[in-house]
Amino acid sequence: MMATNFVRTSWVLTALSVIFFGIQLPSAAAPPVATQPAVRPIPAAGLDVPKDVLAKIKAKLSALERKIEQLEKRRDLRTAQYLPDVRIFSEAVRKAIEDNAFFNKNDPAHALELLDLGQQRAEELLSGKQSWTRQKGLVVRGYRSRIDGSVQPFGLMIGSDVTFDADPVRCDIWFRGRSEKGLELQFLYDRLHSEGQYVLPAGIVLHPFGRYCNANRFAGEVDTFEALDKMKQDYRIDENRLSVRGFSMGGAACWDFTVHYPCKWFATNPGAGFSDTKQFLRMDKDPSLLPPDYQQKLWTLYDADVLADNLYNTHVVAYSGEIDGQKQAADIMVEAAAKRGIKFPYIIGPQTAHKLHPDSKKLITAQMDAWSKTGREQRRTSIHFSTFTLKYNRCAWVILNGLEQHWQEAYVDADIQGAAGSPRTLQLKTRNVTDFTLDCTPENSPWQAEESFAVTLNGQAAGTWKANDKRAVMLRFRNDATGWKSVDPNASAATPLVKRHQLQGPVDDAFMDSFLFVEPTGKFTHPAVETWVHSEMDRAIREWRRQMRGIARVKKDTDVTDEEIRSNHLILWGCPQSNQLLARMTKQDSLPIHWSAKKLAVGTRTFDPAGCAPIYIYPNPLNPERYIVLNSGLTYREADYLNNARQTPKIPDWAIVDLSEKPSAYAPGKIITADFFDEHWQLKKPVQSGR
Repeated sequence: MMATNFVRTSWVLTALSVIFFGIQLPSAAAPPVATQPAVRPIPAAGLDVPKDVLAKIKAKLSALERKIEQLEKRRDLRTAQYLPDVRIFSEAVRKAIEDNAFFNKNDPAHALELLDLGQQRAEELLSGKQSWTRQKGLVVRGYRSRIDGSVQPFGLMIGSDVTFDADPVRCDIWFRGRSEKGLELQFLYDRLHSEGQYVLPAGIVLHPFGRYCNANRFAGEVDTFEALDKMKQDYRIDENRLSVRGFSMGGAACWDFTVHYPCKWFATNPGAGFSDTKQFLRMDKDPSLLPPDYQQKLWTLYDADVLADNLYNTHVVAYSGEIDGQKQAADIMVEAAAKRGIKFPYIIGPQTAHKLHPDSKKLITAQMDAWSKTGREQRRTSIHFSTFTLKYNRCAWVILNGLEQHWQEAYVDADIQGAAGSPRTLQLKTRNVTDFTLDCTPENSPWQAEESFAVTLNGQAAGTWKANDKRAVMLRFRNDATGWKSVDPNASAATPLVKRHQLQGPVDDAFMDSFLFVEPTGKFTHPAVETWVHSEMDRAIREWRRQMRGIARVKKDTDVTDEEIRSNHLILWGCPQSNQLLARMTKQDSLPIHWSAKKLAVGTRTFDPAGCAPIYIYPNPLNPERYIVLNSGLTYREADYLNNARQTPKIPDWAIVDLSEKPSAYAPGKIITADFFDEHWQLKKPVQSGR
């Protein structure tokens, strides 16, 4: 049990403060009060590049792209696997040119350097080689994203003592700090010239790009795992010695990954940043700043403090500078964890502002190295797992399949009582859970081969079970009107339409997997709706490029294939009169909000179809394994780019927009009403009005 180890940890320090849960913490400078800031573009416009220099860059870019065209014609698996390692350079420079993203006077020279490296790799790949996959030190790589098909970069720092193809090695993931000028060009150059805060002589540090400046949220979260998966193709990574670390914006990302995937890491090391929304933005000091209740509920998607119970499942060593305004991030987690009886080392750099103190780094390194020797606990006999959404539904061998209500805390506590070799009992406690699985594989099972054990569930006997000869056990329990009962682990959902993992909303969830924008080709009935739809679609395409550094795939409604319906979330733009696919679904009477030329109705409540439009997410009636989203991209907008803590969902599962209020940097119009669907994707009753 990890928590026991935390309590026993002791420290002897000079000139440093190490603070554990339950001890009074000194106050820290608070972040600025959240106000309606002047909305400036992020990223900002870059510098003008001299024409002769720009011409030289374009010439080299064209030469590299010709090599890439040669490679693309090969169409073999090996070339396809390594071509992203070449394309990252052409993509970075091309985007810098198109987006006017040369921010530093040295950026043009850096672009030329990157293009030379890209050319070198292209020539190697054409000759059947890829030496960079066996290179130590600083290496940059790339992968093709499943979300939008774009090529995304990542960096590696490969230790000098790493032996390729030998024993699996430790891997630390380092989340970077906020950098509004840190686009692909700047990221690649930095990752080729800076070792970063930490180096593992016998391991690898992965530096994800994170899809730019979003605290590794949404597509930035997926980016981390896609980069990790890509590197595993060429490097032997020890799954039991993976960790997450970060500072500033990266510290916030580290808290998120710690509480959402607590059983994946042997340890985590967050520094500075933020761990909640309300206090960081000072909304607790001024209730007038608070958004609608549904937005506050959606904070729990990424707020770490409300999931502090999950710290029980891993090792944590937190860091703050003593006089850093972002010290509050770890302070909040200290307090939240203490309420749950959890303690962990908290290192504070003396008289240090927003940076890592060198002596603190030594202490952190020593602690992380010590934990890495044993790695993560594989055969856990005790798990405490909390969540507010089935998006994050797993910790080791506990998997949540259904909730009574999303956006309220749900948990499963699993504790094995008794010593190995004697009769043992698995005691389970749940709250706000309707369906869960215990998946004890041979790799993670706490049971002995062919061991029998009793199960109690919320104090009631639930039967006796037995592991197989490989230690594996798979059980599933479901709660219905008659109480808890054991069901087939492979059983389908209790009802055809139910919220479940990866199909639970809100709107923004559709942009964490492969999606396709579906453009309307038909005639709109109402001009205001037509103007708004095209404006919002153009904005969504533009901002996906600016903020998530990809290209939204767009097809006309008349051209979408059955395969595209099968493999993508469909982002439907338009109304039933203008969008052929939406009209097809409307005729089936399978959508929750009634929308026609003459009527817009949510339950018994009606709205003017000439001046209002719906936004919602819903299982696709043509393919219930995927979503449809109506008339929305990511729901946080330009004003939210100014502070990473503001980058949270702004619309739940559905909303009605009054188009008389023009779209702005804050909202797509006036939100008349908005809410979540219930656990069966039905409207809640009664439909409430919004703020």
